[in-house]
Amino acid sequence: MPKVESPCIRNCCLDDNDICVGCFRTLDEIKAWLALTDREKRVVLNKCQQRKTESKR
Repeated sequence: MPKVESPCIRNCCLDDNDICVGCFRTLDEIKAWLALTDREKRVVLNKCQQRKTESKR
């Protein structure tokens, strides 16, 4: 599998729940990103997609 790239789109701003409005990662996920395995990064990306979908409701 290809290496998992950061979802950062350089629109870094945290909402009231410490979730980035650009990539939908939590502050803790952003800080931990470099230390995560590719499998863990995919889990984070799935959570980000869920947050993004929920934010559009």
